[in-house]
Order: sequence, then C-alpha cells, then structure tokens
Amino acid sequence: MINRRDFGKLVLGATALSFTACNSLASGLSTIPANKKRVVIVGGGFGGAATARYLRKFDSDVEIVLVEQNKEYYTCPFSNAVIAGMEKIDFIKHDLNTLAKKYNIKVVYAKVTKVDGANSNVILENGEKISYTRAVVSPGIDFKYEKGYTKENEKYAPHAVKAGEQTTILQKQLENMKDGGTFVMVAPADPFRCPPGPYERISLVAHYIKNNKPNSKIIVLDQKDKFSKQALFSNGWKELYGDLIDWRAAQFGGKVISVDPVKKVIVTEDEEIEADVLNYIPNQKASQLAFDSGLVANGKDWCDIHPKTFESKLVKNVHVIGDASNAAPMPKSAFSASTQGKVVALQIARILKQQEPLNPPKLANTCYSLLNPNYGISIAAVYNALDDKIQNVDGAGGVSPEQDPDGHIRILEAKYAYAWYESQTSDIFK
Repeated sequence: MINRRDFGKLVLGATALSFTACNSLASGLSTIPANKKRVVIVGGGFGGAATARYLRKFDSDVEIVLVEQNKEYYTCPFSNAVIAGMEKIDFIKHDLNTLAKKYNIKVVYAKVTKVDGANSNVILENGEKISYTRAVVSPGIDFKYEKGYTKENEKYAPHAVKAGEQTTILQKQLENMKDGGTFVMVAPADPFRCPPGPYERISLVAHYIKNNKPNSKIIVLDQKDKFSKQALFSNGWKELYGDLIDWRAAQFGGKVISVDPVKKVIVTEDEEIEADVLNYIPNQKASQLAFDSGLVANGKDWCDIHPKTFESKLVKNVHVIGDASNAAPMPKSAFSASTQGKVVALQIARILKQQEPLNPPKLANTCYSLLNPNYGISIAAVYNALDDKIQNVDGAGGVSPEQDPDGHIRILEAKYAYAWYESQTSDIFK
C-alpha cells in the first residue's frame, strides 16, 4: 500500500519529469539541416532585435534564432524619465512577440553561458546547444566591482544602468528622500554605456528635486574631467537649476577612493561624503559572456571587431555588436547598436549568398538628452567603416547650437526626443 510520504515523492517525481520534458528550450536546434543556413543572435535589445528584424528583410530563407534571457525588455533610453517620475516603467517596456509572430523568427528565452566558436554552437545554461552558420552577439556591458562596490549591494546604491528593477529602486529612493537630503551620483570613467546618460539623469533628478524637494542638493563625483555635450549641459543646468548641481571633475575632488554602499558613504581624495541617495555608476567592461566566449583579448575590456562586418577578430563567424564591441569613435548607445545590427544583418545576408560585403558600410548615431520635459539637446554623427577602423564622415552630424535666444530650439528638441524613441522602438519591436 502506498503511504502519504511515498505518494508525495511520486507526485514530486512526476512534476520534475514533466518539467524536464517541457524545459527543452532548443529542441531540434542542435544540428542544422544540410539545405539550411542558420543565424543565431544572442541578446534581444536594440542591437540583437534590430539584427533579427533586418536580416529577415534581407533574406527570407535563412533560419533566424534569437536567444534572450528575459521575456520583457526595458530600454535604457527614457529610463531617466522614469527615475524622475515623468514616465511610468511600462513606457520603456518592450518584448519580442512581434518578431516571433510576424517575422518568422524563433525566439528562445534562455540564458547563454558561452558561444563555442570552435564547434559553432551557442550553449545554454541548461546544457543544450544551438548550432549556427553565423552568430551575432549583442551581450551588452558588465561592471567592474571595485572600491567597495559589489553586485550584492547594488540595491543600496543602484547604478540603474541596466534598466528595469534598478530603475525602479532608484526612482523609489529619490521619491522617499527627505526634503533637504543629498543626492550623490558617481559618474564612471570612459568608456561606458550612453556617454550623455549620467548627465541627462542628473538633469532630470534636478528637475524632480526643484519641484518636489527644493531644500535638497545634488553632488556629482566624476571619474573624468570632461563629458559628452558638456557645454550644452552646463549652460542648461545654470539656466534651469542655478547652483543646484555641484559637478566635480576628477582633478577637482571628484575622484572616488572607496565607497560603502550600505551606509551610502563615499571617500574622495579630499573628504568623506554622506549621501541620502547614492547613485553609484561603476566603471564598465564587456559582458562576462564575451569573456567566457573568448571574444575579448587578454588585458582588454572590449571585443575587437573587423569594422566592415563586425566579425570578431578572435572568433571566426561570430559578429559582436552594441556596447560590448570596440567600435570607437562610435559611442556605446542604443542608436549605435541598432545601426550596427542593421549593417551586420545586410553583410551576413550578402555573405550567405556568396556576395562580397558592402564596402564601406555607413554607420550613424543620434542621441537626444532631456534636461527637463521641455528642454532637449542632441548630438549626431555619421561614420565610414573602413578595413582597419571606423572613421567620422567630415561635415556630417553635429550638436545642438549653444545659444537658443528665442527658446524654441530646446522645446522642439524635447519633442524630437520622444519622436526619436517612438520611431526607434517601432522600427525594431513593433
């Protein structure tokens, strides 16, 4: 006779077997049929999703597999508006459903532990393998945990550089800060994701504080001496917020020696500062996946690529795009990743059809930053991808004018920022 304990074991065993049977994430993908070509894309953000969407435009026959860990994707663009209470978190939430249903792209939700270039396999956390003809990796960034800042205590001093939970934590901390409190940001050393991002964030935090906690103050401890669009930001801060934002360059007291995220205490070369809200943005490197896949050379932080195709210089048939790639002078931005994804999609489509890659492909970047809901600034650039480097196209692009005597340019650029976001996300995810 079966007793209650044995019955429980049977139920648990059956449940485990059922889960295992349903947990085959890459069923049928371990080999490639002889008459097929398969491109596996790792990462479903701006870079990876754009690659998938545009590869389908350029090649209706290739099998496309997109592997992404999360079923919901929160964009870094406009996450600063969420932190400042201008938008809700759902405003920056997107998914891959349209890519899967409308464009015949197989989406696998799983964590990738390694891209095995020697055997042309993408290896998932559960041990399953997906074979590829070509792979595109858009894994994003990771952080250098140092000076006392660790992954375990991110929640006390959120970086909010990877949008989603971190965005919400920082938004709540700002909302709960006392009037008269001190908001401290530590801005990272170059290079890092979205060069104007920290300065847009501090602008919108200042907008929130000015309207909700006017007795508070803001200190920015920068690990460098200059930053993107600095003149435009500095003029805007003075015009909109007076002396509210105390920005300190590395050489003038900004350099951080150590940090205690739990107590929210920062030690600089000159003093010890206690914050009520601490937004600590660590120095950065390519995602750990890039290191584990042999895509980063010893002693380096980013993936070297052949500029025309973004194929890795270290692993054949694997292309690295987005923030993890060393594509300077292109910034590590959402638009850069999207542009790189589209170019790589075209180049792979041509290679699979035995055609020469486009030479030279054109790349571009556009970035809008908000200083308040009605005050925007921008920067744009166009690039040629040559054999050994990426080069600015002279005379293409530029930044917002430093002076706006009538006040209408900043208002228009704030509207353009929202239009840019809508067009970018619609182009890729909808």
